[in-house]
Amino acid sequence: MFTLHHHPFCPFSRTVRIAMGEYGMGAEFVEQRTWERRREFLEMNPANTLPVLLIGQAGRIVGLRPILEFLDETKGPSLGPRRMMPTDPYDKAEVRRLLDWFDDNFHGEVTQYLVREKIFKRFMRAEDGGGGPDTRLILAGTKNLKTHMAYISHLAVRRNWLGGDSFSYADVTAAAHLSCLDYLGDVPWDEYEQAKNWYARVKSRPSFRPLLVDQVPGMRPAASYVDLDF
Repeated sequence: MFTLHHHPFCPFSRTVRIAMGEYGMGAEFVEQRTWERRREFLEMNPANTLPVLLIGQAGRIVGLRPILEFLDETKGPSLGPRRMMPTDPYDKAEVRRLLDWFDDNFHGEVTQYLVREKIFKRFMRAEDGGGGPDTRLILAGTKNLKTHMAYISHLAVRRNWLGGDSFSYADVTAAAHLSCLDYLGDVPWDEYEQAKNWYARVKSRPSFRPLLVDQVPGMRPAASYVDLDF
C-alpha cells in the first residue's frame, strides 16, 4: 500500500503522481498544506516539504528526487525501453541536469511566484503569509516564464523528447510545473508552438489525466487546462 502526502498544485507532488501513473501504481493521496505546519506531518518530515511517500507501515521516502530514484530502481526495469531514467550514463546525466533545471531554476523563477501568489495565498492566514497577491512577483514570474518557454521550445525542436529520444523524468517534471501554470491560464502557448506540441503529447498520456480533474476551490481552470487538443 502506497500513501502519497502531497498538494494537488505542488509541482513536485504532481511529478510523482505522473511517474506513479506511468508505473501503473495506485496510491492513497493525503493533501498537506505545508503552511499550516501540521504537527503530524512535521513528525513525518521535519523539513515540512512535499512530497512524502509512505510504503506500508514502515517505509518512508521524503522528497522528490529520492522518490523518483526509488521508483526507477524498484519499478523502472519493468518498463524495459520505456524506462523513465535512462541507463546510459550520459543520457542519465542529461535527464538529471534537466530535473535540476526545472525543479530549481524554473521553480525558483516562475512556479513558486505564480502558484504561491495566485493559489496558495488564497488559503493562507495572514500570519502565515496569506493575503492579496504581490503583483511584482506575478510580473516577475510571467516575464521569466517566457525565457523558459523559449528554452523548452529549443529542446523540443531538436529532440524527440526534452531529455533525448525517449520519454523521461525530464518530460514529467517539466510538464508538472507547466500544468500548474496552465490551470491559471498563464502559459502563452500560441507564442511557442514547439513547446505546445510537446506538452500536448505529454498531456494526452493516461498518467497525466488524473491531474486534469484537480480543482482550486473558487477558481475555475483556464479553458486550455482540460482540453487535450488545446
